[in-house]
Amino acid sequence: MRARLDVSEIESQTKIRAKYLRALENEEWSLLPGPTFIKSFLRTYAQALNLDGRALVEEYRLHHERPSEVAFDPIASTPTRTRQRVPGSGPSRAYVVSVAAVGLVIVLLIVLLATGGGSSKNGTGTSRGASAKSRVTRSTRHGATAVTGASSQPPLVALSLKPTAEVYVCLIGDNGRKLIPGTLLAAGASTPTYHARRFQITLGNNAVTMYVNGRPRTVPASNQAIGYSLTKATGRRRLLAAELPTCR
Repeated sequence: MRARLDVSEIESQTKIRAKYLRALENEEWSLLPGPTFIKSFLRTYAQALNLDGRALVEEYRLHHERPSEVAFDPIASTPTRTRQRVPGSGPSRAYVVSVAAVGLVIVLLIVLLATGGGSSKNGTGTSRGASAKSRVTRSTRHGATAVTGASSQPPLVALSLKPTAEVYVCLIGDNGRKLIPGTLLAAGASTPTYHARRFQITLGNNAVTMYVNGRPRTVPASNQAIGYSLTKATGRRRLLAAELPTCR
């Protein structure tokens, strides 16, 4: 009041809110954030008014601060806590630096993604990229070999039959299982679709259409029994007379 200063002027100069300045003047400590901020406000306020800030802080400590609060004073000599930022004083320097660093990393990532890492314009980058690609290819091949080794079972074959006239059929699936145990199939009948890794079949004549993996396959005319072996890898292979399954 003696200096004829308005509270708003001090608020602008110290960055301390007017309500906190009035609380300091009226010693309404309960309206302030805590002892740490009170002492910081007192020093800043005293400096703005050309008063002895240390004397004001010591007086506050002597008359109003509890011993438990002194032990946790970041201003005191015992480094038990880090100094807290005064409300209204703006973002800390560490915060600004952290935000700037994060922004720089984001910009660099965008540039790298947009330019493809510069590999198309830099010979060294190209060679490194080629080496990396070669390593990936080798790794992929090794992985494919491992998967192939783990999946040692050959793929399944789907087979169904549709006779056009009466025909004898002996159909053997995996592990010697008799799927059609030497039976005469009537014209126009159709079998279910069987699945196995390997089929062996004997046909009494060629009056039948074989559906292998959904594709129709005719049987050539023959004056004797006809036999086939079917797998995914070799397809349909004609059997010799001695190899024909008999379903006996």
